[in-house]
Amino acid sequence: MATAQQLKTLIKSHFEEGGNRFITLSLQIAAHEAKLGHTALANDIRNLIDNSQPMIRQLKPLNRELEELILEVHADSKLSELIVSDVLKDRIQKILNEYRNSSKLLKYGLENRRKVLLSGPPGTGKTMTASIISKELGIPLYVILMDKIVTKFMGETSAKLRTVFNYIKENKGIYLFDEFDAIGGERGKDNDVGEMRRVVNSFLQFIEMDDSESIIVAATNNFKLLDQALFRRFDDVLLYNKPNEKEIKSLIDNRLANFKGKINLKNVLTHCEDLSHAEISKACFDAIKETVLSNNLKVSEGTLIAALKDRSHFYNKIL
Repeated sequence: MATAQQLKTLIKSHFEEGGNRFITLSLQIAAHEAKLGHTALANDIRNLIDNSQPMIRQLKPLNRELEELILEVHADSKLSELIVSDVLKDRIQKILNEYRNSSKLLKYGLENRRKVLLSGPPGTGKTMTASIISKELGIPLYVILMDKIVTKFMGETSAKLRTVFNYIKENKGIYLFDEFDAIGGERGKDNDVGEMRRVVNSFLQFIEMDDSESIIVAATNNFKLLDQALFRRFDDVLLYNKPNEKEIKSLIDNRLANFKGKINLKNVLTHCEDLSHAEISKACFDAIKETVLSNNLKVSEGTLIAALKDRSHFYNKIL
């Protein structure tokens, strides 16, 4: 059976360190049980992990329309899990610190950062940042379903935005507008239509008038696509990039954890070119699963490189 230290570490990771660490330790226990010949138990643990997904549940709406516009999402990410530059982490920490001390700021006529724009390539931590803010502050995370917001009918998109912002005011939470450029596109584009100009104008009006206790987070893969007038409405703009060498090393150490074997990171780095944080993380977990299924306890350099090559091949193929 799992050692006492393994069980204590597993329980601690569940309450203090977040989901990724918990999965890694669970897989390590499965590998340990397989080594002892307890294959049925090892397979049960692996199946539990494979079949478990982050809990996403439908928000109880105020009316039928909201049921199609907003989802409440379980947030399980912590700031310690986010591998980005120290500057970016400090900016996120400022958002958390100002919210926790909002009453103190209010005494001096100041407001905490509540409207934040995140921009960067896919998989670099934008959605995770919204989850972190929710988890760290203990406030529900709501995702605005942009594909349901934007419609082809005259005036309908603006009406839906009004409904969403009314809900934001009445229900404190972290509200994520992902793929924000779907409604925040620049109004002056030649292929723009009058309806989309009205949508952008509506959003500008709603976000400027918002005086709720909620935090509004808008995420885009390219801030250059956004209407320039939007930037003045946000309290902060955070720019994300693909990981540099230092961040890749930290990411691999963090994701492999106790599974990390003898790995020359210089050899590994050449296979991480153009991969995002999310792709490198997935490659690490692929390598761990391959290791566990081979009844080993440590990920080898070759196994990790093979997983990274597989991710890189897939990534380049879809571009």
